[in-house]
Amino acid sequence: MDPDGELREQILDKLTHKASVKQRVSDNTLKVFNELKDALHEIAAELDEQSEGQIDKRIRIEYRDRGKFEAQIQVAEDILIFAMHTDVFRFPHEHDVWKNHYVCRDNDNAYCGMISIYNFLADSFKYNRGADEGYLIGRIFVNHQMQYFVEGKGRCRQRCANFGTREIDRQALVEILEASMCYALDFDLFVPPYDTSKLVSVDQFNSRTELSKLQMGKRLGYEFDCDEI
Repeated sequence: MDPDGELREQILDKLTHKASVKQRVSDNTLKVFNELKDALHEIAAELDEQSEGQIDKRIRIEYRDRGKFEAQIQVAEDILIFAMHTDVFRFPHEHDVWKNHYVCRDNDNAYCGMISIYNFLADSFKYNRGADEGYLIGRIFVNHQMQYFVEGKGRCRQRCANFGTREIDRQALVEILEASMCYALDFDLFVPPYDTSKLVSVDQFNSRTELSKLQMGKRLGYEFDCDEI
């Protein structure tokens, strides 16, 4: 029982403040993702035009809209998929972002929307290899004030200490997208360890279609650590 209505007041307070902050985060993330799609489409068109006559015509540079919350770009043998999560997240207290004064000053700044960047082999989709692995190479976080930072690989990554020093805009997105594409192109396909591919069934060899579906991934059989650079 809550005869004094304290719980009701707490609910109303959370609805007027916390829920409002989360709604702004959600709106901002969707706005950023739509801008990301536009930038990705533009980059693909520009790269296609700039590379004309310089690269093999079989090498594809192609943008594809995969729906409201997904987009992809194919660059040669790689596909990058950008996926916006519809939920709003808060960083756990053990995360390095809590060492940032911007976050410590106002805990609302720790609520973020998230856009994930995955790297797949183009052949995984071409040959319908459903078991193939993709790799998370970056995550873009956006908060209620349009401040951002990026967890990721190589030049995709930004230090948590920079969170709160710059609003995300078109130029920032272009930098993130180009860094992601460079990383994917440099992220080579390793020969799988012998023991991971030493067995194959008769049916797979008797069917060229099934043989093409043998599981593959850039680091299949190897560790892919989140801190690997």
